[in-house]
Amino acid sequence: MEREIQYDDKQIKVTKTIDLRNGSPEEKRSEILTYFHHTFDLDEALLELLRTEEAFYQRADPLRHPLIFYFGHTATFYTNKLYLAKILDQRINPKYESMFAVGVDEMSWDDLDESHYEWPSVKEVQEYRNEVRATVDTLIRTMPLTMPIDWDSPWWVIMMGIEHARIHLETSSVLIRQLPLELLRAHPLWKPCTEDRQVPENEQIPVPGGIVRQGKSRDHHLYGWDNEYGTLETAVSEFSASKYLVSNGEYKVFVEDPDGYTNPKWWTEEGWKWRSYLDAKMPRFWRREQNGYLLRLVDREVAMPWSWPVEVNYLEAKAFCNWKSAQSGKPVRLPTEAEWVHFRDLHVTEDQPEWNEAPGNINLEHYDSSCPVDTFAFGPFYDVIGNVWQWTETPITGFDGFRVHPYYDDFSTPTFDSQHNLIKGGSWISTGNEATRDSRYAFRRHFYQHAGLRYIVSETPVEIEPDIYESDPLISMYCDMHYGPAHFDIPNFPATLAHICMQHMQGRPCEHALDVGCATGRSSFELAKGFTHVTGLDFSARFIRIGVEMKRRGRIRYTICDEGELESFHEKRLDDLGLDATADRVEFYQADACNLKDIYRGYDLVLAANLIDRLYAPKKFLADIASRMRIGGLLVLASPYSWDEEYTPKEEWIGGIRVAGEPYTTLEGLEELLADQFVRIAAPQQVPFVIRETARKHQHTISEVTVWERR
Repeated sequence: MEREIQYDDKQIKVTKTIDLRNGSPEEKRSEILTYFHHTFDLDEALLELLRTEEAFYQRADPLRHPLIFYFGHTATFYTNKLYLAKILDQRINPKYESMFAVGVDEMSWDDLDESHYEWPSVKEVQEYRNEVRATVDTLIRTMPLTMPIDWDSPWWVIMMGIEHARIHLETSSVLIRQLPLELLRAHPLWKPCTEDRQVPENEQIPVPGGIVRQGKSRDHHLYGWDNEYGTLETAVSEFSASKYLVSNGEYKVFVEDPDGYTNPKWWTEEGWKWRSYLDAKMPRFWRREQNGYLLRLVDREVAMPWSWPVEVNYLEAKAFCNWKSAQSGKPVRLPTEAEWVHFRDLHVTEDQPEWNEAPGNINLEHYDSSCPVDTFAFGPFYDVIGNVWQWTETPITGFDGFRVHPYYDDFSTPTFDSQHNLIKGGSWISTGNEATRDSRYAFRRHFYQHAGLRYIVSETPVEIEPDIYESDPLISMYCDMHYGPAHFDIPNFPATLAHICMQHMQGRPCEHALDVGCATGRSSFELAKGFTHVTGLDFSARFIRIGVEMKRRGRIRYTICDEGELESFHEKRLDDLGLDATADRVEFYQADACNLKDIYRGYDLVLAANLIDRLYAPKKFLADIASRMRIGGLLVLASPYSWDEEYTPKEEWIGGIRVAGEPYTTLEGLEELLADQFVRIAAPQQVPFVIRETARKHQHTISEVTVWERR
């Protein structure tokens, strides 16, 4: 499908993130409006590189969605977050806002996702995007605005949508870079560098040590993601750093060394498994021909520019450093995050948006690709920021004082797993928040993201804690509730619910079970002892991450408060609970129980534990769930019926109200709502549970369990 090229104005590219503390409300309203539209335009202009509609549906990477998803995703993000924040009182397109809500985390390079989606047409998604653009435009023009704009301001949600779209400008460009060239076309807005020159010889230059302070204060003037806030102070020893980023020419020696990609001694265990699985012989974007090498750019292939920075994943960068160390006899490695920030602070005097012109190949201010590594000087070094991201040795985690934003609780926490390493410095297409000092982005170590490396020489060993204790207070309490010891001799609640389910399932098919509102996953694992396949769903990715971690590692670790600042550390294992043998039957996904995707169907059992009184639309959930079950299947509801308008609008309460002046219980409401499609098959059962808050403070609650058979 031919699409009209609309954008030839470079002005939409050279924009900067916004100072949210200084200026008048009307000045800020105008700036945000321009920033929003330029971001929306850039997103669409990037996808105009696709020549045909077919290109939108072809998977560039088998572990990622096709680009039609990202075309819809950056728009639905606005709607979903504005709806969650109660800035919008209704959705624009509930189907799309479910379909395009959650992307694929590249969990593993050998874990192919074969899920099938009924994607809409490009025209339909474009029409939806136009509706979203008009809606957000109206909000920006009319919503009350007071300065400063901070974390708690409704305008923070607008900025969240804009900065989120700018992240996907970069990640989508990486996916386009992996599509077949015949699906792409040139675009007047995107013009890569055409310069190449003699490869400069790299050298080591000393960098003095010092104290590094990281973490934004809550009154910082720029938008930030949750992982940027808090405090961390690190003492950095002196080291030397390479004058240039590693160029394609410098990396070529490693590629062509018969002992390079073929010798496991340079590679970490993870790296060698990845290299062997893919039979990798060179970086992903290189191609060897009889007459030499070619480099794939976003929209074209060119003769290898040897003076440009190499683009590799962490595993390759680490292997190169190990090989370089053996060649030189020096302790060569990647910098830690603290070392990189210290290095940057010594050589970069301005931060975006304060600069008049980008000091490096960043923010789309110079080229639409990498450029020679000796182009942008920062004192004695080059490309301290920009050109390509730089891999570090540091897996991402939160600083002291970290807390999630209530409207995006899964931005960072799913990456706090010791498997996502930080990249620093930005690339040529890093814009907005990505192009600021305090940005912190991390990817799995096999991931490609316009990223290369600068190596350092240091006698200081890198100390990385391989495992992370869950420390979010709410998540830790649920870890303890699900997997910890019994309190006051009250049996484990999720295990009890699973046992009740299995008692009633005797003599019935036990193929597929759905555990909706599964929290940290214990009931899902318990159900797997009796079901062939169990799907655990929860709205919060923070909860889901615990179940995923328990399945993957067979254990979780968490801290829990004992008193005041005193806490204890705990490790719980599936094999100690007798759940390890059937854990492979369980899958966990993030989902909205009130807006489930069509793929969740055909269940013999649905368990909804302590869920209905925490949903924003429980009546919609109950009306919809029958269509997802087989005839004769069981719906098991457990709830303390603790209705609260903080979670559920009063008009959505199923019971706990007066009707015509008389008491109307939740059980009565359930009987009425479910009567057409279910019959209750057992008397209500009262099941207690305990949530430990501290060593001496516990919540004791009674949940009523009812069992309903699908007619």
